Amino acid sequence: MVNLLIKIKTAMVKLLEWAVIILFAVLVLDVLWGVISRTSGTIVVKLIERGYEPWSFLPRGQTSWTEEVAINLLMWVSLLGASVAYGEKAHLGVDYFVGKLHPQAQALTEIIVNIIVALFAALILIGGGYVLVSETLKVGGRLPALQVKIGYMYLAVPISGAFILLFCIENIIEILSGKRSSSCAVATKAVEREV
Repeated sequence: MVNLLIKIKTAMVKLLEWAVIILFAVLVLDVLWGVISRTSGTIVVKLIERGYEPWSFLPRGQTSWTEEVAINLLMWVSLLGASVAYGEKAHLGVDYFVGKLHPQAQALTEIIVNIIVALFAALILIGGGYVLVSETLKVGGRLPALQVKIGYMYLAVPISGAFILLFCIENIIEILSGKRSSSCAVATKAVEREV
């Protein structure tokens, strides 16, 4: 049972990693296009002012949608990236004092921390994210350039919360089953490998 959960978690983390990689690549291309269109727009305006009409088909300023796409992709990359970091136990944590505890106390501390994170994910990210998405969809606001409902852009919040909640549950099951060493031991081994 636990081995199956570990395989499912590994697959979810890989899927999220690829989603973040693809979204980040699109973000980079979008920002690059925004810079190119803004720069070429300035050049085109100067050429047209000097009478070079063949250049009039090129954009005369920054493409209007690039900023909106960049802002929304940054939100999705950040929130899904946080889910990946939590799933891989690569998030920021201070485990100095926990590392000084007895292994059973370390496990208990990790369970408590995972419960707190699970409550945050369930109440704030999933619950609050649901309210945020549903209320913005009710209002019906749209992004000016893309004409996409704003509520759809906020779906990253509850989706990220759902993944974090699943990872918390899986972490607790792993700890209780004894299939996992504490994060302090994992962090210590990682530091030793780097040195």
